[in-house]
Amino acid sequence: MPSISSSKNWAIFFTTALLLSSIKYVHAAGMIPETSVIIVYEEQGEATIRVKNTDTRTALLLTSVNTIKEESDVLLVATPPVSRLEPDETQLVRFILQTTQPLKEQRLQRVVFEGMPPKNTAPGMRLNMNLRQNLPVIIHPKGMVLERQPWTLLQWSVRDQQLHVENPSPYVVRLGQGIELLPTSGTVRLNNSYVLPGQKFSFPLDAEQAATITEVRMSPATVYGYSVATYVAPLNK
Repeated sequence: MPSISSSKNWAIFFTTALLLSSIKYVHAAGMIPETSVIIVYEEQGEATIRVKNTDTRTALLLTSVNTIKEESDVLLVATPPVSRLEPDETQLVRFILQTTQPLKEQRLQRVVFEGMPPKNTAPGMRLNMNLRQNLPVIIHPKGMVLERQPWTLLQWSVRDQQLHVENPSPYVVRLGQGIELLPTSGTVRLNNSYVLPGQKFSFPLDAEQAATITEVRMSPATVYGYSVATYVAPLNK
């Protein structure tokens, strides 16, 4: 005779199976941008990117520009903010820079591309999934040289049993959040996957780490969004 627990498990199984059988299909809308990062040069005043509807159905492409938590001003306008794309069709999206003062350092914003399938009118249940692509946008000041390895400009040091990192450069540094302490096996974790110009962070260390750490290993990302080999940075004495 089956147990009460077994009966409950079978009931859950049949309920789930019944629910899934009533769903026509699971569908994912895929709006795929051509690059993983967008660079807007101040002297050009705008940048463009192509986004492709890789789905098998017509969908709306919704484009929005968002600020990061350290930034209060939206510096870009996306156009068109909404467009209708047929399957395999590509849309060119422009990002127009809107600033009142010349830039002195790189700025970081985020852009979201979202595919919205048309409203379902067919009988039965259908599950639609909207997939979002959230990309960084780096705004580069006029006349400033583009540094292709900005992570080498970070300054690391140990003081008062803390690991300190500072970005004295005018460049946005993008990197993995895990920072490995060498030669020990310990790690610290950044709150974000970037370090903005002028930012400083501190991480508590135990006594052994503070006494033995001589360098740190990080996983940076290039300006164009590609991951590169890990980089080992010495501590400033």
